Amino acid sequence: MQNITIYCASSPAVPQKYFDAAAAATRILVEAGYGILYGGGATGLMGCVADTVLACRGHIKGIIPGFMIDVEWEHKGVKDMVHVSTMHARKELLIKDTSAVLALPGGNGTLEELYEVLSLKKLGRFPHPIVLLNTDGYYDPLVTMAEKMAAENFMRREHLDLWRVIEKPEDLIQALADQQPWGPESIGFAAVMDKDAKE
Repeated sequence: MQNITIYCASSPAVPQKYFDAAAAATRILVEAGYGILYGGGATGLMGCVADTVLACRGHIKGIIPGFMIDVEWEHKGVKDMVHVSTMHARKELLIKDTSAVLALPGGNGTLEELYEVLSLKKLGRFPHPIVLLNTDGYYDPLVTMAEKMAAENFMRREHLDLWRVIEKPEDLIQALADQQPWGPESIGFAAVMDKDAKE
């Protein structure tokens, strides 16, 4: 079984459209045979992902720091739950045995996780597909920011291909299949050089 890591919001107060898209994407992944790795939470889109996997009789593994368990954020229905001591350890384990990353809409934590794995991929340390589910244009500002980074030589235009951005859950499996591996040789063009600014 291949695993996919899902980053997403824990807030229960986000609009219903994000819950609907999260559930649809999760069902598609389970039906395609993916196991799910996620942050272990019980609320928001995290809880929706876990509940959907369990309802579909799929496999889900949660990874959650102890201090979040202390404030009762842990999903009690997920039996395969790993307790760690730090957020750093959580992020490391979330991508240790994965085949891809899916970012659903989320807040600071989701963006932190997403940009860490994007940085690792840029440096040739994470070879797998990364997909953003851009429900109702949620990630449009982030995509615009990435394009500005490339236009002004804060990164290469090639690095716009670190991820695929999709609008509908139905496009997820194809987006995963379309991405080429980024091996260790990717570090060879990770940096913008002086000559790039002159081109």
